[in-house]
Amino acid sequence: MEHVTPLTDAHQAIDDALASGTAPLGLPAALLREHGTLKLYLYKPRGEDRQPPHEQDEVYVVISGSGTFASGESEDTLSRATFGPGDAIFTPAGSVHRFEDFSDDFATWVIMYGADGGERHKHA
Repeated sequence: MEHVTPLTDAHQAIDDALASGTAPLGLPAALLREHGTLKLYLYKPRGEDRQPPHEQDEVYVVISGSGTFASGESEDTLSRATFGPGDAIFTPAGSVHRFEDFSDDFATWVIMYGADGGERHKHA
């Protein structure tokens, strides 16, 4: 079983997914690995980020590029933070979120995991 996906192969997977019509929601993304509830994607939006809220919790790990990440419970409650290469961004299931004003070289790993509806916060 192969456990390593070279970044060059991941970028090609997006092109292949878009060409074959298997890209999730027609977005510039490719599913690279799946194990239990965990899914690993590479995502490279161009121009604008059109992703909808997701049923699972997500972690983004920025590979390249920079911009602003907007996230909140609704469009009216979005907060924004800048991001760059190496940054990790968490967004809970069901939240409105998107990348904004990102550079042309923006690419990110997307790690989706857990049950639909997201993990529950445990209070100490």
